[in-house]
Formats: sequence, C-alpha cells, structure tokens
Amino acid sequence: MSAETSVPRPRESGVDISDSGLFKGLMSEAEFAFAFFDPEGRFVRANEVFSDVVGVPEERLLGRTPAETLTADLSQLVTHAVQDVTESDCPVTERARVRSAEGDTRHWALSFSPVHDEQGQLQAVALVGADMTESRQTEEDLRRSEERYRSLVEAQSQLVWITSPTGAVVEDAPQWRAITGQGLEEYLVHGWLEAVHPDERRHTEEVWKEALRGRTMFEWNYRVRTRASGFRHFEVRAVPIIRHGRVVEWVGANTDVTPQREAEEMRGRLTDQLGAAALRTARLQGATAMLAEALTVEQVVQVIIDVGRTALAADRSAVALLDLDRAVLKLVNGGGVPEVPGATGEEVPLSHSSVLTMAVNSRRPVFAESPESLKAQLLDAGGDEEVLNGFLATSDERAWVGLPLLAAGRALGALRFSFTRPQKISQEDGVFLEALAGQCALAVERATLFEREHKTAETLQRSLLPDRLPVVKGLELAQRFRSGSRHVQVGGDWYDAFVLQDGRVAAVVGDVMGKGVKAAAGMGRIRNAMRALALTNPPPAAVLGGLDRVFDATEEEEQVTTLAYMVVEPGTGEGTLALAGHPPPVLVSPQGTAVLCDAEPGTPLGWPTTRKQFRFVVPPGHTAVLYSDGLVENRKRGLDAGLSEICSVVTEAPPEVVTSPHMLLDFLVDRMLAGYEQDDDVTALAIHVPAATKSD
Repeated sequence: MSAETSVPRPRESGVDISDSGLFKGLMSEAEFAFAFFDPEGRFVRANEVFSDVVGVPEERLLGRTPAETLTADLSQLVTHAVQDVTESDCPVTERARVRSAEGDTRHWALSFSPVHDEQGQLQAVALVGADMTESRQTEEDLRRSEERYRSLVEAQSQLVWITSPTGAVVEDAPQWRAITGQGLEEYLVHGWLEAVHPDERRHTEEVWKEALRGRTMFEWNYRVRTRASGFRHFEVRAVPIIRHGRVVEWVGANTDVTPQREAEEMRGRLTDQLGAAALRTARLQGATAMLAEALTVEQVVQVIIDVGRTALAADRSAVALLDLDRAVLKLVNGGGVPEVPGATGEEVPLSHSSVLTMAVNSRRPVFAESPESLKAQLLDAGGDEEVLNGFLATSDERAWVGLPLLAAGRALGALRFSFTRPQKISQEDGVFLEALAGQCALAVERATLFEREHKTAETLQRSLLPDRLPVVKGLELAQRFRSGSRHVQVGGDWYDAFVLQDGRVAAVVGDVMGKGVKAAAGMGRIRNAMRALALTNPPPAAVLGGLDRVFDATEEEEQVTTLAYMVVEPGTGEGTLALAGHPPPVLVSPQGTAVLCDAEPGTPLGWPTTRKQFRFVVPPGHTAVLYSDGLVENRKRGLDAGLSEICSVVTEAPPEVVTSPHMLLDFLVDRMLAGYEQDDDVTALAIHVPAATKSD
C-alpha cells in the first residue's frame, strides 16, 4: 500500500446522495469504482465496479464499516482515508493494490472527497476509484526499457567514427586510432578502410559505397589490423543522418567481436568433439548391448566383426584366443587375416611377430596408422624384415589395430582390425577402442564359461537319461528328447521306462525347473529315487508319496519338480496314473482322435498333499503320450492353448503316423514347435499297445 495526499479540492454543496438519477449514472454506467460512507465510516452506497474490486457484494457492504467487510490492508487504508476526510474536511488521494478474483494484481487510484448538504454540513465521504494498472505497467515497461538501453550502451565498448555525406573522414577518431595504430594524418587521408584486412578490403569498400549511394544502413563485419600487427574481428553499423531530405553526415560504430568469434569457433570445435564422443559412446553402448546377448564364443566373434565393420569402418576383423599351455593364439575366424605371404595360419605362436601377438605380449593396444608405422613397430619387437616386406608388398591393408583381451589382468586373446587405407587414430579413438576391448574380453570370458558349463551340464543330463527303452512284448515304447540349450543352459527334463518285477512297465516324464548343472543334478537324484521306490512299491500314489519325502530331505524349498508317472500292463493296456503338477497325458486312438486325461493334476513334488492315482487304460491300437511342458507351452503360447493345439494336431496326422509311436512323436514335435522359437527342452514318451491280431 502507498498513500498520497493531494491538494484539497473546493467543497461541493447541494449534492444529495439519495438522488436516484445521479446514482443511476454514477453508480451503474461509469467504469469507475464508487462508494459513499457516512460520517461514522459506514458504507452507504457502492456500485458494481467497487464490489468487483473488493470482492464483496453491495448488499453485504451497506451499513457496515470497512473493517467488517474488506481485507485487513484495504480496510485499514479506507478507514484512515475516510477518517482523514471527516476530520480535515479535505479530499484525500490513495493508491491501492488489489488482487482480483482471477489472481492477478490490479493498481487503483482512490480519491476520497467530502460531500456536504445545503447548510454546509458534512453529509458523506465519496470514494472514486480508477484502475491504473495499464498505466502503471506502461510506466514500468518504459522504465525497464530505458534501464536496459542504458546498460547495453554502457556494456558495449564501441568505436565511433563520423564521415562526410560522401564517406570522407572529417573528424578524428582517437579510440579507433588507438586500436589500429593509425596516425592522425594517415587516418584523415586514407580513412578507416586502410586498417581493414587486405583480403576483405575490396569487398568491404564495395558494400560501403553501395550504402552511400542508396543512403541505406551499412552493416558489415571484417578483420582490422591492430597496433600489435595482429587482426581482430569487428562488426560495423553506420547510418546516414538526414536533415530536410539531405544526408549531412554518416555515423558509424565498430564493435570488437573477437571474443565472440573465438568463442563460436571454440564452441564449434567442442560441438564436433562432443558429437564425436557421443557417437563413440552410443557405439560402445550398442556394442555392449549386443555382447551382453551373445552367449557363445561364436556369437561374440560375430558381434565383434559387426562392430568392427559399423563402428570402426574396418575392412577386416579377427579374434584370436590364447592357448597358454601351448603358447599360441588360435584364430576363431580365419577370414579376419588375409591369405598373403608372411601372414599366419589358424594358430599363431606367441613368438611370431604380428599385431595380435604384440598386443598379447605387451598387454597394450597396438596402433599402426600406416605400413611404415607397422614395420617400425614389428621390427622393434624382433620381426623379420624380409617377411614383413613380403607381407606389406602383397597385402591391401594399410592400417592396423591390435587390442589385447584382458580379464582381471589375465590375457584371454586379442582383437585385430585392419583397414585398406591409412587410418588416423586419435587419442579419443584409442580410449574408445580400449573400452571396446574391455567389453569384448568380458563377453569372451562369459561365453567361454557358459560353453564349459553348458557342455558339462549337457553331458550330465544325457548320462542320466536311459540309453535305450526296454523291449516288451505287447507294448511299444518310443521317446523323443530335443534340447532347448542351443541358446540357453540345459534344463531338467527327463524320461524313463523300465520293467517292474510283476512284468508291468513303469513310464515317467518329469521336469525339474531351472537350468544348468544344478537342474541336471536335481533331475538325477529324483530319477534314481523314483526307480528305487517303483521297484519296491510300484503303485503311482505310493511312489509319489515316497518322492515327496525324498524331496523334502534332499531338495531346496524353492526347487519345483513335476512329473507324470504311470504303470501299464503289456497287451491289455490296463494301467494306473498319478500326476504331480504335470500336464495330462494325451490318448490317441487308431482313428486319429485325441483325448486329454482328466486325472487330477496334483501338486509338484514336495508340496504337502495326499497323492491319488487313477485308472488309465491304453486300449489295444491306442497310444498314450507323456510329455514335458516344453512341447505345449512357450513364450507366445499359453498352456491351455497348447493342450488344445496338441489335440488338434493329432487329428491332422495320417493313418500310418497314428499307428506308429515313433512316427507319431516326430509328427507331434515337429508340428507343435513349427513357427515358435524353442526356449525349453522338449521331452515326449509314447506307450503304444499294439492292436490284437487274428493269430492272437
């Protein structure tokens, strides 16, 4: 709030505030805010504008004081102003800031005046308010504009010069001469153009003369020779001063923009460097992402070749792994090294002088930007000059990069990139290549460990599966096992079939959830325990109950194992079945129809439950198929959809396939996996009861 007291106005008399005609014009039509107060300071009248300003309806104002109706700061201002008018009988002017209903601040000029009756007695105090927001804003904008202009002029150090209407120098410019080193006579005779850089003088003079002829603004930039014999960048702007239609003089201002120009050049260089760094970072991130997905050494090598071609524009890329026992490097991709005299074969002895061996032996990158650089480095490493000359004479390679593959300080091998043109390798490129080699080394180490574990687990898994199925009269058995471990670790799928003491045959398909050696070992324990239990007490419910106890004693709580176990009598196909959280068997008829067993699925092994067994008959001519979930379920197909699909696939099998368990399994596996990426082991076991013949 701010308060201003104006010069007292002459008294107004003979005004009746109850005159309805007066108030209709003043209170309703005017754009000003009006209000009237009695001598005690209570509202008598107020128009709609005033009500909108204070945010209080008129009916709530009448008969009340400002303190009872207005905000604290506004009521204090109005109360004091009315009191001052009442006591002094003189007008009072105030300024107030009021926040509108929309939330913005408005500035108001408020005038409080006494109103007298015909006898001269104070009858009321009149308030007239005018919205001064736009005026205040205009004043503020003008003030800020003036401050900005003054600051801008003071901040710029400009060199001002003046010429005649024809462009001739007529006045001295001491600041200009202090910069350029021109003498007074030289400046007056030859002018400012004499100090412009020779390469830019002619063009500058042409543009200057064009501005003189057209009486248009002269805007240009050029380099100016300084007193120290160097050159600085200036921008010039000159305008004609015109009076009565004639040019009386030209006034020009030169601004030294050398720091800006240098900053722009530096910014350009930094932008280029940052762009190159961002590109290298993106390429490294891309390579890291691809290497993270590569599981085998072969896949890692392919990623390295792709990165060499795309990120480095290398013409050839080679990867060699170290065989420390034999002191040789084994080339994983022989095509990465040209077949020319002096080049190595698939094995490179560490004693041989080459880019690869030098990188491994020194544990440092090797950068050869030209044939001369390569020759010098290899000769220093003890290379044979005659062999080197023969290689360089026949090879189309002209630049080389050798990078050691190091993991925890241990050499795993080396990378070799080559180019058919000389290649400049900057310090930034070197940092990128070393980082790339570090990522490649981690990927190679991980892939090597993966392949080693994969081979061990696969061998273990294969060893735990039966070499062959039993041959039993009145029963035909067939199995299919397709590993899903080409891109993942081996799983815990297994199958088994064996003859019990009473001549019946036990058949089982199980799945130990998980991958790798741990899953394969768990599968072996469960399989052996199941055989022992089945041979002593073969009913499926008893076997699963015994397996629950074994599971609790030997397996971890988080391990999940499912299986389908059945006992069948050869010839008749009479049998019993129990499921431990496993997909139901499918029964295929000689006519090519398929029915899923509706036995209770049960819970996985180790879960507390009462195991149940069900009668399950494989009539003569029929085939029962036990299988793991890898046959019917994958990332794109749910279990329910897979179970429905396997029944549908059976109906498409030719008659000769339906009656042959071996052909049936081939047909089911091929058709169920068609169009899907196999991401799990697939195990299937068929129990076929041959149809009875007339001789039988």
